Amino acid sequence: MSHGDLHRALARATGESVRTLKQRGFSLFDPAAPNFDDEPPSISPQMVDWDALDAERIALAIQA
Repeated sequence: MSHGDLHRALARATGESVRTLKQRGFSLFDPAAPNFDDEPPSISPQMVDWDALDAERIALAIQA
């Protein structure tokens, strides 16, 4: 499958334009590639659990 085939198949399946999919950087998955890394990134997810943060703040305020 070529990159063009991939983009066209994704465009049909998602309803997005081929241009949008190219901009988002979809590419072929090739575990045989020399620089392929199947390990997840070592950085933590970049998100905030607002409920947990609020609970932590309340607990700290009660202790003070």
